[in-house]
Formats: sequence, structure tokens, C-alpha cells
Amino acid sequence: MPSPEPKQERRSLRVGGYTPFSATEFPGLLSAVVFVQGCPWRCGYCQNPHLQERTRENPIAWKDVMTTLERRSGLLDAVVFCGGEPTMDPALEDAIQQVRAMGFKVGLETACIYPDRLRDVLPLLDWIGFDVKTTFDSYAAITGVGGSGEPVRECVAAILDSGVAYECRTTVHPDQLPPERLVALARMLAAMGVNNYVLQEFRATGCADDALINGAIPGYPGEDVLTGIAPLFRNFSVRRAGQEAR
Repeated sequence: MPSPEPKQERRSLRVGGYTPFSATEFPGLLSAVVFVQGCPWRCGYCQNPHLQERTRENPIAWKDVMTTLERRSGLLDAVVFCGGEPTMDPALEDAIQQVRAMGFKVGLETACIYPDRLRDVLPLLDWIGFDVKTTFDSYAAITGVGGSGEPVRECVAAILDSGVAYECRTTVHPDQLPPERLVALARMLAAMGVNNYVLQEFRATGCADDALINGAIPGYPGEDVLTGIAPLFRNFSVRRAGQEAR
């Protein structure tokens, strides 16, 4: 598992993209979205593969993002950091502190890759959206990285212990999560204490894996599977491919 960049080499946040306005990224609030470069995993259905590499040059200067946010103070409620994997960046904590000082609430979207870095920023968050891709022992088949399920287990436990408002979600493809594995994943999460869970139907947007695209089944998972999952969670929903995705 590649390590996040060490804090002693901290520099400005490596921003790969910026959305000045979103009504869907932070539940119930208007937000700007900052896309951070870098992710050590290579999930086939990734919608932002252009953010996986950390380039030598910073595509968007963090100081320019800050200037834009200052101008939008009073028009926006929150800033959401996503990626890539935002916890890979050693400057994330500083960036969050700066945004909070401007009066914005802060959201984070993470694949739960770096538990220690996540624990550092959890006390600074107002909301977190986190992905659990499959059962912990099956992670390598999706991420391409051996042992990648263990840090996810640590991160989920830390999030649930933190008391921060959250959304736990899983992108569902029938080849990667057949019904029996999907039900096992849901039971595993419920046993850990997850009570707010969303299934996201696979979307071909950004996907470069022809096998995944060709193997997708519209409407998967069906009601027969969902009726066995829904009672496990206090809040449960399905985000279909035609709906706005986070």
C-alpha cells in the first residue's frame, strides 16, 4: 500500500479540479467541491481516473481556490474535499483549517485508504461520505492492491466512533458484488454499527473497463436482493444510474 506523503513535506493542496457550486454534494447545503489529486488504487469503475496520478505541477493553485471561496462567502454553506483520495495529500488538514476559518462547513469524501490521516481530520469535519467497496477480504479484486481491505475496516470504525454525520455507500456491479456477497457486505456493515447506507448503481461514466461496461445489468440489484438488505439499516436508499451521483 503506497503511503501518503509525509507531513514534513507539506505544501499547498494539490488541486486537480474545482466545482464552484453543487446542491447535492453536501446533504442539505450548497457547497463548492475541491477535487484533490492522487489515489493509490485502480478501481475499474472509477469516475475520475484523471485524478489518480499526482502530477509535478499543481493544475489549479490552492491560493486561487481560496480567493474564489472568499468571494463566495455568504453564498455557499460548505466546502467538500474529494478526489482522487484527499487524505493522500499532506496539505489536507491545513486546507480544511483554512476553509473552516472562513466560516464554511466542511465535508470529506474518502475511500478509507489512510486511517491515521483520516483520524487527524475527523474532528474538523461536519460530514463525511465514505465508500466501502466490498467485504474486507475481497478488496484486492476491486482495487488491485493486496491487503487494501484492512485500512478500510480501521477507517469505518474511526468514522463511526467519531460521531460525525456520514453517508456510507457502495457502488454495485453484478460481477464484483453478486447477490450473496452484497448481502454479506450489508450484514457486515450493519454489525459494525452503520445505520445510514446507500447503494449506488454502476455508472459507465469515466469507466475504461470494457468488461465492466458490458457486464452491467440495468436495475441491479433487484427488489429481491434489496428487500433482504433494507431492514438492516435505519436509513437505506438506492441511487440509480440516472440519478445525480456523488
